[in-house]
Amino acid sequence: MSTSGGSYSVIVRLEISNETMFFNVAQSIHNAGGDVIAIDMVSNRKTSTIRDITVGIASKSLEQQLIDSIAKVPGVQVINVSDRTFLMHLGGKLEVKSKVTVKNREDLSHVYTPGVARVCTAIEQDPSKAYSLTIKRNTVAVITDGTAVLGLGDIGPLASMPVMEGKAILFKEMANVDSFPICLDTKDTEEIIKIVKAIAPVFGGINLEDISSPRCFEIEQRLKEELDIPVFHDDQHGTAVVMLAGLINALKLVGKQMSDIKVVFSGAGAAGIACTRILLAAGVQNVIGVTRSVGVLHRDGVYTNPMHQWYANHTNPNHVTGTLSDAIVGADVFIGLSGPGVLSVEDVKKMAPDAIVFAMANPDPEIKPEDAEGYVRIIATGRSDYPNQLNNVLCFPGIFRGALDCQATMINEEMKLAAAYAIASIVSDEELNEQNIIPSVFNPQVVPSVRKNVIQAAIETGVAKKIPREFR
Repeated sequence: MSTSGGSYSVIVRLEISNETMFFNVAQSIHNAGGDVIAIDMVSNRKTSTIRDITVGIASKSLEQQLIDSIAKVPGVQVINVSDRTFLMHLGGKLEVKSKVTVKNREDLSHVYTPGVARVCTAIEQDPSKAYSLTIKRNTVAVITDGTAVLGLGDIGPLASMPVMEGKAILFKEMANVDSFPICLDTKDTEEIIKIVKAIAPVFGGINLEDISSPRCFEIEQRLKEELDIPVFHDDQHGTAVVMLAGLINALKLVGKQMSDIKVVFSGAGAAGIACTRILLAAGVQNVIGVTRSVGVLHRDGVYTNPMHQWYANHTNPNHVTGTLSDAIVGADVFIGLSGPGVLSVEDVKKMAPDAIVFAMANPDPEIKPEDAEGYVRIIATGRSDYPNQLNNVLCFPGIFRGALDCQATMINEEMKLAAAYAIASIVSDEELNEQNIIPSVFNPQVVPSVRKNVIQAAIETGVAKKIPREFR
């Protein structure tokens, strides 16, 4: 999951006396630190009107201050206060709609018994027909156990459902991929693998989401080995793809090559490992990983976490030891996937000229952009209220659109690299600058471009079971 900063908004329903000027209401909102976004008439009475006022405020903590300020205006009564976010979630954010109508007995005989038996038999005789005769060809399972929800942690399957519903909406809105949230009430690795394998026949792809490390590594790897449909852990690989896309364009601006740069990571969890792997695949040779608990990961160290040991064995060619402050000296790129306040201004000053900082921790980055701004050439975060937002929404809709369209058996490293270069290519040379290294998540070119590159890479690497017409 990817979160971002932004304002908080409420809808305040007010009964306002006809003798009260609305200017006074607006002034009370302004005095409480709010902004009037919209005004809607609910009803008009002889002596008063009832209006819904949508108000933007910086955070939920200011909500009571806003209500108190409005209530002090003579002739105004606060009837109700609604949170717009909660209103959007009433009854859930998803529904299932039929693509066909059943108006008579003949229709019924085609969609269900007895006609459906012939379709079932056809699939039994040729399982590949499931892609043309069922929802499998365009449906993804969004699967979680709710143990690592971004910014919230282990909140369990029930509380994680709104996030998974939101992910399903993004699949549909961005790439017309149907998906459904499946929140599992178990943390047992073997049980999760067994359940996903058991439900896999319905789906054309599996999107793993918000599963804690290190279990997420084994769950994904086993499912990739044991299923013949794409399995993609977005927290790992979506983050990696978007990070690489941003870095491709950032390096263009500073005139540096992948093979020449020194990259320092803060954080070696699921996303950190995936980002490191994709950078190594892209040609970066000097990567150093640092964690708060053990410091710089190096080949002479012995680590109880097997992923830390992998990291130490495959990175840090110059055997740097110590802390982040030691590793950051002369670094061209810092990539943060850890937590707030990890990177200091003094650390940034030690970096190479034209330094690049990707402070991707959410909701609070490793260093505030305004603190680093005078010392680095380019800075990106995961937040929407700063330039250069590195958001996974740029990646997963297009990747799955491409994988489904060519009936890929997996999403391999080549397909991820292809997706990253596709995202980067959306920003033209004329548009590219320090404040614009990555396209907007709403850019309509993103999904088609990612889809095309992913399909081409799937065909070239032999994992596509179907060649779409435009690639023949």
